[in-house]
Amino acid sequence: MAGEAALSRMVLSDQVKDRLLEAILDGRYAPGARIVETRVAREFGTSQAPVREALRDLEALGLIETTAFRGARVRHPSADELLEAFVVRSQLEALAARLAVDHLTDADLEQLGGYLGEMRRAARAADLHAEALADALFHGRIVDVSGNELLRRVWQMLEPLSRTYITLVAPGADRHAIADMHQPILDALRGRDAGRAAAALDHHYTAAGAMLANLWAADDPPAASQPSTEGNP
Repeated sequence: MAGEAALSRMVLSDQVKDRLLEAILDGRYAPGARIVETRVAREFGTSQAPVREALRDLEALGLIETTAFRGARVRHPSADELLEAFVVRSQLEALAARLAVDHLTDADLEQLGGYLGEMRRAARAADLHAEALADALFHGRIVDVSGNELLRRVWQMLEPLSRTYITLVAPGADRHAIADMHQPILDALRGRDAGRAAAALDHHYTAAGAMLANLWAADDPPAASQPSTEGNP
């Protein structure tokens, strides 16, 4: 019975973590917002224990920080931190592209094209969160098709932190340029050219990193990006 209770708590914790992660990534919990254990537990209809475990997992991913007497808050990653994540992601995704080329189906390519189309539609509509989601799905599909489970797990640790780039520096970024950065990647994959796809991904992250460095001083994001201090998913 003790083992079943522990398993049940783990399942609940994973569910709470997934819902909180979704709320962070879609902006319902902005950087700097407090996450109150009792409030989350009440909303999700659970005890505080799974909420506390979920918060520990999110802290390990670098998405929240917990301080004594102040509780948990969504972290505001620095530009340096995001740039480091970009470097690692570019290498992981270059490898994923090389592995994926031999497994890509026409349906996969059509799906990737659809994600790029959604990025462009979202850019025209200035829908930052829709663009961020389509961006994540585009890159995630390449990683999934690679068939390497370890690579996928490592990539999933970095993706939520990196996705904040799109929403945090959005006020000064060229939304259309960000979407268009994905076209050379898709073209290379359509040509089944592993080397060109890897090079396109490397260029993509180099260009995105340069855009971030120009828009956002190392640890001082523009005033337009400053978050509210509360959030309620």
